[in-house]
Amino acid sequence: MTSSRSDLPPNVEFEPEFIAALHQIYEEKIPFNQWMGLKVDSIKATGIVASLTMKSELVGHYAYHRVHGGVISAVLDAMGSLAVMAALGAKHMDQPVAKRLERFARHSTIDLRVDFLRPGIGDSFIIHAQAMRVGATVGNARMEFLSADGKLLSTGTAADLTS
Repeated sequence: MTSSRSDLPPNVEFEPEFIAALHQIYEEKIPFNQWMGLKVDSIKATGIVASLTMKSELVGHYAYHRVHGGVISAVLDAMGSLAVMAALGAKHMDQPVAKRLERFARHSTIDLRVDFLRPGIGDSFIIHAQAMRVGATVGNARMEFLSADGKLLSTGTAADLTS
């Protein structure tokens, strides 16, 4: 993703326990993400990188062996959510890790748009997500679903409740 966030504190370094908790929430505590095989590769205040490996349960068109559009939407939704929560965590670095993680209890997606640009065909995929704005009650994210070689397959935007 090309744009940068200027409203975040510069050089935010998350505590290892905050990063570990976010991994656990998004990879283990959400059974659907676990079932899809969604893996979070990098969590930073300025953006998220994740990956998805193709498996037969994710096929949406048997003849072309492409990823189901619902899977792409779910992956973009989850990583947009994580990007907003990471940016929100960065805005509240003055609070203890446990307090920042409590915000996940109230977090939910209120709007999601996905544009399918090319068929999701391949053995693995890369997902980028970035919070564009995080306000007192709503955060907005932009997401990309890419082929393993970096070709843009789908884009998304989301709005999430932050309180």
